[in-house]
Amino acid sequence: MTTAFVLGGGGLLGAHEVGMLQALAEAGIRPDLIVGTSIGAINGALVAADPPGAAARLRQMWEGDELRLAFSERLWGRAARLVRSGTHLHSLEPLSRLLASGLPGEDFADLKLPFQCVAASIEHATARWFTSGPVVPAVMASCAVPGLLPPVEIDGQHYFDGGLVDSIPVGRAVALGASTVYVLQVGRIESPLSVPTRPWEVGLVAFEIARRHRFHEDMSSLPDDVTVHVLPTGGDRPQPGLAQFRYRDKAGVGQSIERAYIASASYLGALARLAGFRGSARPAPGRAVPAGRRRPRSRCRSA
Repeated sequence: MTTAFVLGGGGLLGAHEVGMLQALAEAGIRPDLIVGTSIGAINGALVAADPPGAAARLRQMWEGDELRLAFSERLWGRAARLVRSGTHLHSLEPLSRLLASGLPGEDFADLKLPFQCVAASIEHATARWFTSGPVVPAVMASCAVPGLLPPVEIDGQHYFDGGLVDSIPVGRAVALGASTVYVLQVGRIESPLSVPTRPWEVGLVAFEIARRHRFHEDMSSLPDDVTVHVLPTGGDRPQPGLAQFRYRDKAGVGQSIERAYIASASYLGALARLAGFRGSARPAPGRAVPAGRRRPRSRCRSA
């Protein structure tokens, strides 16, 4: 049995994934491979770098000043950068240094677990999966949110945020041979979208439709021998908006981590009790287990 952790995108909401990782660690669930997108690529790379210590390291990073300082530039500085560049508000350098400081080496081969991340190719309008070579540029490409961060150039090609092409890459984990998949997501897929009422909401909702569509397509086409667990966030169900990029909200970060930890620990505990009752380590094959329920219940995949 091959176990994969899939870490999705979502900006500041990626703090939920830290609580989920803590719950998984305490439940004794260890991944064999990790795939990530956007902020999930940052979290995922650090998990692959140090699987036993990742939850604690990420909690320190998220609740401390490290991530906040990577986006701490004052308003006039961001405005000046936007005027100079014409495309983005923030520099990638502080975030690159933050990630590099938590890695055992520069290359994918230096990681303790197999790790892959995805970015959107501008020139080819396709997904590019990074599996080898330098880790930091690949992860920066995966989290280069258009308008906030500059596109990343790698081997003469330019890349934007991987969420544009595969925001929760369940399909990639399955293609790599995973038989059990734990989805660490940020909460947006847990509730229906609302009709936009403001001009800036139109594009955000349209993007959210596209990202959810890919996820639901992956979930509806699971092979019969694959089980997917979508871990719950346990918190408010956020609508698309700019608040997800406010990395300096330390109070909100701590609350997100704790709620996701409590909800996911409850879910995994109930799953273990159910598995013990059935005399099996996992639910019936070909099932997707939804998030946000106090007691795990299987939902058959659709054809």
